[in-house]
Amino acid sequence: MTTTNELILAVETSCDETAVALIRGGKEIVTSIISSQIETHQRFGGVVPEIASRKHVESITLIMEQAMREAGAGFRDLSAIAVTQGPGLVGALLVGIVAAKSLAMALDLPLIGTHHIAGHIYANQLVHEIEYPCLALVASGGHTELVVLESEGKFRIIGRTRDDAVGEAYDKVARTLNFPYPGGPYIDRLAQQSEEEFQLPRAWLEPDSYDFSFSGLKSAVLAAINSAKMKGETPREAALARGFQASVIDVLVTKSLRAVREVGAKQLLLCGGVAANGGLRAALTARCQEAGIPLLIPPLKLCTDNAAMIGAAAHLKWKRGEFTPLDMKAEPGLSLEEWSVRS
Repeated sequence: MTTTNELILAVETSCDETAVALIRGGKEIVTSIISSQIETHQRFGGVVPEIASRKHVESITLIMEQAMREAGAGFRDLSAIAVTQGPGLVGALLVGIVAAKSLAMALDLPLIGTHHIAGHIYANQLVHEIEYPCLALVASGGHTELVVLESEGKFRIIGRTRDDAVGEAYDKVARTLNFPYPGGPYIDRLAQQSEEEFQLPRAWLEPDSYDFSFSGLKSAVLAAINSAKMKGETPREAALARGFQASVIDVLVTKSLRAVREVGAKQLLLCGGVAANGGLRAALTARCQEAGIPLLIPPLKLCTDNAAMIGAAAHLKWKRGEFTPLDMKAEPGLSLEEWSVRS
């Protein structure tokens, strides 16, 4: 089986981006198309699942055709079809899965159901050489995890959030500060511009724990806002944004570096939508340089949801001939560890 020239068409519809990409050899992006729904969902202050699904239905065929056209490829040039199987919004996932199944069946090509978080992790493979064992810090709207990769495609989660994911916490705090959706970029920008910082707590949990918790921090921000209003004062938005971000970054970076040392990782990989956060990227870069830890961070266009990362992760399965039956179902709670390659 060819593993250097195969062309995988990948589909990603787990949330509010309709994305299709063509990936060659698991590392080369031939083309990557992303249609975002942010403007549609902004009026609601967050993603509305039913609307997201309908938008995917409207866009998926057009995006597939555009990807093929931009790649200058024909459907007979494809080696496999990859699609996000989970996690994600079940209705949104189903749109991509039905489209991918139909194409795989019509062209008699292998289907590769792919884990969304594996995609975020292997987005790094599109721009870097990954060395094993390594550790991935997954920071996104729905996930905050520390994942050990002992070898290629083998995932072991050693820490996860016990409540809100970090991106979810950003959006909730942004709403309390009356920022538009998505709120993360607004908090990041304001935090880096502010000269004052409102001191907020850090949730370290048990001394040896790699888990995370952000619900208490979110509540602390809300309490500070309510306290200011009861005193007839204007909440110090910039100071609160800086304090919130400082708390989040402190915990993420400290736990990640401790985990790198304890598991003997050769590299630390940052991935997920929150990997686009400027404050986190800067702090993690500085701390890793001080500690002599090689840090891999994807470019901004590969941090948020995209299909190129799905193609990169699917390549792990392609190389081993681990394909997915056509009766595959959408799995909103798909386990990353169980998705690991078998060989």
